[in-house]
Amino acid sequence: MFLRSSKFRHVFGCPFKKEACYEGLKATKSAHDTNFCAVNPQFLAVVIESSGGGDFVVLPIEKTGRLEINSPKVCGHRAPITDLKWCPHDDTMIASASDDSTIKIWKIPENGLQSNLNTPVSDLNSAHYKRVSYIEWHPTVRGVLLSAGADFKCIVWNSLSATVISNISLHPDLVFSISWNIDGSLFATTCKDKKIRVICPRTGNVVAVSFEGTGHQGNKSSRIVFLKNELLFTTGFSRSGQRQHALWDSRNLSKALRMEEVDAACGFIYPHYDPDLNIIYLAGKGDGNIRYVEIIDEPPYIYFLNQFQSSIPQRGLGMMPKRGLDMKRCEIARFFKLHSSKDVCEPISMIVPRKSDMFQPDIYPPTQSSEPSLSIDEWLSGLNKMPIYISLEV
Repeated sequence: MFLRSSKFRHVFGCPFKKEACYEGLKATKSAHDTNFCAVNPQFLAVVIESSGGGDFVVLPIEKTGRLEINSPKVCGHRAPITDLKWCPHDDTMIASASDDSTIKIWKIPENGLQSNLNTPVSDLNSAHYKRVSYIEWHPTVRGVLLSAGADFKCIVWNSLSATVISNISLHPDLVFSISWNIDGSLFATTCKDKKIRVICPRTGNVVAVSFEGTGHQGNKSSRIVFLKNELLFTTGFSRSGQRQHALWDSRNLSKALRMEEVDAACGFIYPHYDPDLNIIYLAGKGDGNIRYVEIIDEPPYIYFLNQFQSSIPQRGLGMMPKRGLDMKRCEIARFFKLHSSKDVCEPISMIVPRKSDMFQPDIYPPTQSSEPSLSIDEWLSGLNKMPIYISLEV
């Protein structure tokens, strides 16, 4: 196999020590195919087992060790929670989706929860009539949220006013995943009908759709990530049950730029994307491996770098934004791994092996800040802007 020279060729995974883990987290046993874990530089949120509804805990990122039995929770859904996402423009704002067909927006106090939080700042309950499966915040506009439900609908919300911007009913079957492009002018979906769609969020019109027979042909769930340079990355299954990943040009979905078989494991692969370095981390649900590949703009497009191996299977991973990493350790990614067999959340750092603890500008290019680029009104008028970038050098 040809090995391409890359500064990330020898990136290795480094699990945190036991005292730096989070224990006593009775994570949900739901079979829904999301991560049940969300993290930002201030807080860790994990969906937990609860009777008669949907709860999650929010912990200050530095509060490691064993969770107290009577720790405060966020409670408000009438059915299990399906997805959690921190707002990229406010580290104290988090959205939760649920089987009860609603989305709730919560404001977490700066010093963390001191008592149970029961009242959301916004309740998005007017459009989905079945389970809300997935949610994604807009990358450049504060307050805009995208959701996909078991009613086959994708909905673009103004979460500040709890109103619907676009109600998109063009999928004939279950939507498996959703992903915004880098400036939020488009989003992409995968669907049970085995098609990939690229959609305008303001109008609900399909910009591009793949032809029958070109996507992942397996019946299990597939995932999609909108990359830079109008590329799409998907994971799924072949007709014979092999796990696959593929790269597509969003402007021409008639044929994959490259499609590869990964292995024959049965758990779906969840892709986590680093847009600054163009690296995708591939975490298999139910196994302990995290593979990482580098994406370039010319054939063969996808280069395998390395993999982190563990005997402990994962049921979910939260990925820390770049703003929360330790630059002195040359840490380029950090995952928060929910163990399948224990009530533990274990941080895992991805490290570039370098001897100096000085800032390394080649592995830390400017990254997306927490400042929005546009207001909702500007975005609705048709404006698009790239994210606002900041330097990570202190």
